[in-house]
Amino acid sequence: MSYARHLTESYGLPVFTFPGPDDEGRTPLPEPDAVAWRLLSDAYDADESWTEAFARFTAAVDTTRVRAIVVGAWEEAYDSGPGEIIAALVAARDGLPALRALFLGDMESEECEISWITQGDVGPLLDAFPDLEEFGVRGGSGLVFPPVTHRRLRSLTVETGGMPVRAVRNIAASDLPALEHLDLWLGTSEYGGDSELTDVEPIMAGDRLPSLRHLALRNSEIQDEIAAAMASAPVVARLDTLDLSMGVLTDQGGAALLGGQPLTHLKKLDLHHNYLSEPLKQRFREVLEGAGVTLDLDRGRADEDEWDGRVWRFVAVGE
Repeated sequence: MSYARHLTESYGLPVFTFPGPDDEGRTPLPEPDAVAWRLLSDAYDADESWTEAFARFTAAVDTTRVRAIVVGAWEEAYDSGPGEIIAALVAARDGLPALRALFLGDMESEECEISWITQGDVGPLLDAFPDLEEFGVRGGSGLVFPPVTHRRLRSLTVETGGMPVRAVRNIAASDLPALEHLDLWLGTSEYGGDSELTDVEPIMAGDRLPSLRHLALRNSEIQDEIAAAMASAPVVARLDTLDLSMGVLTDQGGAALLGGQPLTHLKKLDLHHNYLSEPLKQRFREVLEGAGVTLDLDRGRADEDEWDGRVWRFVAVGE
C-alpha cells in the first residue's frame, strides 16, 4: 500500500512550513509571494490550535501578497473537522486578495491516516475565493462538496481512501468552465467510497468541463469499469493526459481501454499500480510508445493475496 505524502509544491511554488511558536523569530521568513505557506498544528496534544497559528501568520506576513496556502494538520484531525479553519480563512478573505491556491488537509499517515481525516463542507472556501485557480482536499470522511460554479478554477484535486458518492456526483454537476486538471481518488467501499460508474459518467462526457486536459479517475476498486468506459468516453479525445492509476486495474479493463478509441494523441497515459499481465503491458507499449505517448505501467506495490479460494486485490491508498 502507498501513502499520501506532504505537498512539496503548490501553484508552482515550494512549500514552506510556517514556524511554530517556539521557533518564532528564529527562522527567517521568505517573501510572502515566494512560497506556498503550510500552516499546521499538532494532531496530538497540540499546544497551539490551527487558528491560533493562522493568527500568528497573519500578524507576521503581508497576507496581501500570499499566493498559496497549504492547510496542514489540525488538532485531533481524526475526530474533529476543519470547520473553524474554514471559517477563519473565509473571514480573512479580504486580506488575501492574491490567493490563487489552497489545499486542505495536507497530512501524512503519522499525523492522521487519510481515511481517518475528518473533513467538512468545502463549499464556503470556493465561494469566498472566486479568483482561486487551484484547490485540493485530502480525506473523505465527512467530506461535503456541494455543486459549485467557479469561473477561475483550473485545477481540482480530491484525495481520499473512499470518496462519498454525493461528493462525486456534486463535483460532476459543478460548473467549472476553466478547469484543466481534475484528479479524483475514488477509493474503496471499505472506507466510504460508495460511488459507481454512473456517478462519474458526466465527467467522462465532459460537457461541463470544456477546458479539461488532464483527467485522473484513480485509486478505485472499480478501475476496470472506469477503464472500459474510457474506451468510448467523449472527453478522452481532447485530453493530454489520462490517469487511471493506483486502482484495481486488471487485463479486463486494460484490454477494453486499449481496444477502444485511439489513445495515440495523449502525451501521457498513467496506469501505475496495476494488475496487468506482462503480455498486455507489451501491447500497450507497441501501440502507444511508438506514437510518442509516455506510459507508466509500473506495477509498484500492487500485490495480490489469495485467501479462502479468492484472489484479493487492493487500491494503492485505502486506510
